[in-house]
Amino acid sequence: RQPVREEKVEEEKSEDKSAEDETKAVPEEEKTEEEQKGLAAEGEKETQTSLFQSPLKLVRKNKMKLVVCHVTLLDGTDYTCEVEKRVKGQYLFFKVCEHLNLMEKDYFGLTYKDNHDHKFSFNVKFYPPDPSLLTEDLTRYLLCLQLREDVASGKLPCSFVTHALLGSYTLQAELGDYEPDQPKPLDYMSQLTFAPNQNKEMEEKILELHKSHRGMTPAQADVQFLENAKKLSMYGVDLHHAKVTLDSEGVDIMLGVCANGLLVYKDKLRINRFAWPKILKISYKRNNFYIKIRPGEAEQFESTVGFKLQNHRLAKRLWKVCVENHSFFRLNTPEPPNKARFLTLGSKFRYSGRTQAQTRVASSLIDRPAPNFERTSSKRISRSLDGGNC
Repeated sequence: RQPVREEKVEEEKSEDKSAEDETKAVPEEEKTEEEQKGLAAEGEKETQTSLFQSPLKLVRKNKMKLVVCHVTLLDGTDYTCEVEKRVKGQYLFFKVCEHLNLMEKDYFGLTYKDNHDHKFSFNVKFYPPDPSLLTEDLTRYLLCLQLREDVASGKLPCSFVTHALLGSYTLQAELGDYEPDQPKPLDYMSQLTFAPNQNKEMEEKILELHKSHRGMTPAQADVQFLENAKKLSMYGVDLHHAKVTLDSEGVDIMLGVCANGLLVYKDKLRINRFAWPKILKISYKRNNFYIKIRPGEAEQFESTVGFKLQNHRLAKRLWKVCVENHSFFRLNTPEPPNKARFLTLGSKFRYSGRTQAQTRVASSLIDRPAPNFERTSSKRISRSLDGGNC
């Protein structure tokens, strides 16, 4: 009867592991033919006892607990669905993409705030350096919605002229050709946010440029919007607060992660740039973030640059963002877990999605009629009806 006792001990250990990680199924041990016969000969009584020792656990395994998730889409509408509580976030992301009929989904992702249970936002995760290489109008439209929000909130700063130009393409995409007999167009425009410092002069300039786009289709207006937006210096840059330790207090800076590498800003001016090919290794320890740099032509040795973040969690988040951006934009395929050349120390996290190279190949194979979708004024960037800015 020794095999039965050994099996029971192993089962308890497995159950302890499953309590720590409920998303993983408990694997059964492989048994030899002799052990299986021995277990069968133990008697029906003991078998029944072991089966019914913890009926609640058996019920929990079979009964799925559903939670309601709310996802704010890029046009400001809400998508609600029920998912099993223990599923990975990727499952919810795929359901959102299915709802949107989106196939070029690798540029997008879900975000959430720690104090908002089961409330998510659907956003652009990787900004394509050349949006014209996107295959479908739907993908470009969603990218436009994200960029409109970035511009309106000030996250993507630009000049007065660029604000007006981007705003005019937004009007053309949403309203079509300017109609001279349209009643009080400025009243409608005042309900939309095109810039954080929007004023009547800017709205008049947007309207003037909108008149010149007559005959342009919404899809063509999106293309022109993206062609101008991608030239902005902060396009696709994910900013993180940090300090450079030059004295006892340190100097406040911003670290920007993008398709080309890591950028350093001070007082909104870029003071340094570390391109991905120049970076040998990235790592973090406690609240410190480090990059190891290749030696230059006149240098003999590698150098390490360190930055201090507010806490360990933010240092790890910056590290993960760097891992994902480097893997997506620089690699042909994601690195397998056992390889750790560029991405070492700090965590076992690896980017497991498709790279940009793989995404472009997959996009070129899309063979379906252009999906129909409704263009609406984004509620994310609409002003409230009382006239205040969002």
